[in-house]
Amino acid sequence: MALLVGLTTLLPAWADLGGRAFDTFSTASPPRPDEPGVVIVAIDEPSFEAFGEGWPWPRERHAELITALQQAGAKAIGFDVVFADPSAPDGDKALIDAMDGQVVLAASEQIVERDYGSTLILTEPLPDLLEAGAKTGVASLSVDGDGVLRKMPAYSNSFMATLLTASGDEPEYAADPNRLIQYFDGPGAYPTVSYYQALEPDIYLEPGFFEGQVVLIGLALQTDITVNEGGDDAFETPFTAETRLLTPGVEVQATIFDNLKHGLSINEVPGWVRYVAILAGVLLGLLASRPRSPAIKFALAAVLVIASLLGSWVLLRYARLWVSPAELVAALLGIVIALAALDFARERRRRREVQGAFGQYVAPTMVKQIISNPKLLKLGGERKDLTILFADIRGFTTISELMKDDPEGLVALINRVLNPLSDIVIEHRGTIDKYMGDCIMAFWNAPLDDPDHAKNALAAGQAMMKAMPAINQAIAAHLPDDAPEIKIGIGINSGSCVVGNMGSDQRFDYSVLGDAVNTASRLEGACKDYQVPIVIGQATVQAAGCVDELKQLDTLAVRGKTEAISIYTVKDV
Repeated sequence: MALLVGLTTLLPAWADLGGRAFDTFSTASPPRPDEPGVVIVAIDEPSFEAFGEGWPWPRERHAELITALQQAGAKAIGFDVVFADPSAPDGDKALIDAMDGQVVLAASEQIVERDYGSTLILTEPLPDLLEAGAKTGVASLSVDGDGVLRKMPAYSNSFMATLLTASGDEPEYAADPNRLIQYFDGPGAYPTVSYYQALEPDIYLEPGFFEGQVVLIGLALQTDITVNEGGDDAFETPFTAETRLLTPGVEVQATIFDNLKHGLSINEVPGWVRYVAILAGVLLGLLASRPRSPAIKFALAAVLVIASLLGSWVLLRYARLWVSPAELVAALLGIVIALAALDFARERRRRREVQGAFGQYVAPTMVKQIISNPKLLKLGGERKDLTILFADIRGFTTISELMKDDPEGLVALINRVLNPLSDIVIEHRGTIDKYMGDCIMAFWNAPLDDPDHAKNALAAGQAMMKAMPAINQAIAAHLPDDAPEIKIGIGINSGSCVVGNMGSDQRFDYSVLGDAVNTASRLEGACKDYQVPIVIGQATVQAAGCVDELKQLDTLAVRGKTEAISIYTVKDV
């Protein structure tokens, strides 16, 4: 299981699963700065409408904005626009003149794929802008395989790290490709004004709105860009699953700024930790699978899963450490489910074995009780007081000789006799031990306890006697003309026996052994001597408490025993 989960983690889909887990955990009660570190000036639709012209706007206008923000008291300005190419000379000069050390311009870095290989291209602002005092930082962002932006920039000179330094602060963490962005909300999490409003703050904004603020200027064409619609410079974030909205890139940059300023980014553990988590999940799965009760087993598994999920969230929330619970939970549940399936298969096999072992020999209700409560059946042998019955078909030897040329007919005939007699045993809660040619051996009080085993055995014996006329009538058409009428001899005795699985590991029968068994067999043979259909031992009569309903035949010294026993038969024979 550990190997299977480990191999599964190498699939791209697994990375997406881990990413979605991070999205869920990181957006659950996320930490937030006391106040946003950035004010956004949005290049948005109202500004396009106010200016009445399309993009790109004249650079004189950007120079005017920078000047207006500087005069309004902004302590640092970030422009999420790459001014890489020259424009109108007057516009470039105006923008150059507006530059100082508190202005940070975006650069971009991208990989261009060609047939001959990959090329990393860095696009920076015009050199004249940097010579005039402006700083620059790489604003490029990298999304995960599922299209969600989760990772902090891996550049030491990232756009927001440079802007943070320009504002007089230093990042809490250096560039680290393993750190993840802590988002605070969906789109609209930061105070935002339109570009045209920022140009004239005295008219459109409250006094001192930009005083001491870090201002970030960028494209934000819509506040409600849906995933299906897409958008320019807009990204899926962990909140997108909840809001179904993309977040403008300028807001993502603002979020990165606060991550750097307040040390809120999240450290993702190295890849080898996932394999440790898998092993831990396997061990926890084995622990959860120890109880025999399925309800306790799955309740324990649920508790461990919840604890794993909660532990992952606590580490993320308070230690700023992301340990995906996916590997641990997958291994844990995989082990629990696999072992539960194995237990279920074993249980089904055990049920089939019990059904096969007893289904032909005891009543269906007894089989159901055994299957539902295996403790009722002590396999391997136990000593119990049982009542044993032997029933032998008289006259069948003669019939066999008459039908020696028709073996199939002979087998069918004996089955027509044994079937109703077997049904009588089962109806009276007996267990059929075996068939010995034309003889049935059965016993009572095993595998299930039967306090009335002696009475039930006696009732079964008498029912067999009463059934013989109907049996003879049913088989008459299948007998040779000169065949004798079939009669029955029944011996019943009670006593202490050993009952259980007898045989070898490869083949065994649920059977009974003991002196009481031998006595019952000899009582069945005594039916011929006393010319009666049934002979009942003294122990059975005493156990059944029915001595007044029977008549005593004799006191018989059974071979192998030193003490004679009283034997009985029914009165109406």
